[in-house]
Amino acid sequence: MTERYGHIIDGHEVESTLGHQFQSIDPYDQKPWAEVAFGGAPDVDRAVAAARHAFDEGPWPRMTHEERRSLIHRFADLIIENGAELALADTRDMGKPYAQALGNDVPRTAANFRFFADHAALATGDVYPRDDRHHLYSSYDPAGVVAAIAPWNFPMMLESWKVAPALAWGNTVVLKPAEDSPASATILARLALEAGIPAGVFNVVHGYGPDSAGQALTESPFIDRITFTGESNTGRVIAAAAAKNLVPVSLELGGKGANIVFDDADIDNAVEWSINAAFTNTGQVCLAGSRLYVQRGILPEFKRRFVAAAEAMVVGDPKDDSTQIGPLSSDEHYTKVRRYFDSIEQAGGSIDTGRLGDGWTITPTVISGLSEEAPHLREEIFGPIVSMTPFDTVDEAVRLVNASPFGLNAMMFTENLSTAHKVAGRLRVGTVWVNCFFIRDLRAPFGGAGDSGVGREGGNFSREFFTEPKAVVMQLN
Repeated sequence: MTERYGHIIDGHEVESTLGHQFQSIDPYDQKPWAEVAFGGAPDVDRAVAAARHAFDEGPWPRMTHEERRSLIHRFADLIIENGAELALADTRDMGKPYAQALGNDVPRTAANFRFFADHAALATGDVYPRDDRHHLYSSYDPAGVVAAIAPWNFPMMLESWKVAPALAWGNTVVLKPAEDSPASATILARLALEAGIPAGVFNVVHGYGPDSAGQALTESPFIDRITFTGESNTGRVIAAAAAKNLVPVSLELGGKGANIVFDDADIDNAVEWSINAAFTNTGQVCLAGSRLYVQRGILPEFKRRFVAAAEAMVVGDPKDDSTQIGPLSSDEHYTKVRRYFDSIEQAGGSIDTGRLGDGWTITPTVISGLSEEAPHLREEIFGPIVSMTPFDTVDEAVRLVNASPFGLNAMMFTENLSTAHKVAGRLRVGTVWVNCFFIRDLRAPFGGAGDSGVGREGGNFSREFFTEPKAVVMQLN
């Protein structure tokens, strides 16, 4: 049975103005499983108008933080209650193993909404002591209408990372999910309405980027903020569009995560986390530790254990609970990743393990022998391919990590506290994990340097972006 997913505009699920649709393809069996409303500029205009009206005249920005908090927590409850539907939607849209989607993405999506609802309700402003004739304080007013553009690799979770703080601080939202993963966005918006969040506050428009819904949304003169996660070149286009209307942007862009394993590391711990960092979500993670630098003294033993762990991963149907590696998300993306796989030897590398699987599947792949300038080490592959490179000194490791144009994240494994602190301070990245990976605290800043983005979100950093901080200065008689 083919499922149907429409836009959510002003509290209603609707078809596109021109009646156009597109199909979502299940990447495992490569068959269409859903029909989706295909939006363009007229649908974006409707959604932005609904969000604008809800912000300018509706109750949402005028509610107390406690009132919004209560409704958002009810929304989070419904996400948990409907977790199986949300998880299966992401699995069928982009091939994510269902067990991971249900066990990780659903609870983290709900947790994002809960955290930001609580954070907004409990946040404080500042008072600036001056003299006995003046009183100064700060307030944080909602910014307005937020355009949120989300990627396909963690659909519902990264949608919530954008929508949750925007809603918690009293904004209204128009979300454009990736065309490869549309379903969970519609489901989330349905649940928001069921939770009692007013019409027009959370809108969803499906479509593509250039000459489609994405372009129309970023160029709208009625948008007050743009938050985007995706590819770096797309981020440049969005930033240029936003500049024309002087709209602030938050851009979380590509990554080429580095992983340094020092010779004093706990190898068992380093292998376990490094496998997780390289191959979670079939390597389709902007934070993936796809550049693996191992100190020469432990390289043979580390490689032996890492390759064995990679070969032990279960590749197959993402709907099977035992599957750890599913297919790549689409024919287009599989073709891109396969080009990198097919050119490993041409680039001077050798394959320690890995092969082309059935359909759009590539098994966990480990490569060695690449030069620093090889495209496999410079470009974001976004698939289950990790390069392993030896190094000798701390300075060499730092240089190798910082040589990338990307600066989203890095990790290191060492039992030396001094090494950990010193190296973390020298890496030009937004996040450094030591002896772990992807441990998140939603209060902490999240974002990247260089080609990995502009700005930070999380905790007070999200407050700064999704509000208009205001200084109030009063003269006292």
